[in-house]
Amino acid sequence: MILVSACLVGRFCRYDGRRALSRELMFDLVHQSWAAVCPEQLGGLATPRVRARLVGGDGADVLDGLARVVDLDGRDVTEAFVRGAEVVLQLARRLSIEVCCLKDRSPSCGLTPTPEKDGTLRGRGVCAALLVRNGIKVIEIKAAADSNRL
Repeated sequence: MILVSACLVGRFCRYDGRRALSRELMFDLVHQSWAAVCPEQLGGLATPRVRARLVGGDGADVLDGLARVVDLDGRDVTEAFVRGAEVVLQLARRLSIEVCCLKDRSPSCGLTPTPEKDGTLRGRGVCAALLVRNGIKVIEIKAAADSNRL
């Protein structure tokens, strides 16, 4: 069984109400057992929602209480991001998950640091950091946002 970011399999759960469908991933999952998760929704955030970013560090720093997740309106949404990551980890443990395919460039699911337009670096997301910290392999999937909306 594989856990997959819900937006990658066509669910309209991104912050902007869109999806990030990966047809390549869907093809790879045809003969696999998988379950879709959206850490941000599981943490209690609505869709659509105000875009959020990591402030003061990456997802591992958020888990350690050294950084925060703040939306573009200035609202601290750290608690929801951590809660969602913890729910995903509980599901992964319950389902004996060893591999997760998560969406790149996400404050929840992103794995590798990527540069922002303003020159700052977007680091590992909160959920990705928690899964890696607990020995679960995370594969980062790149997919463009689909223009379809809720």
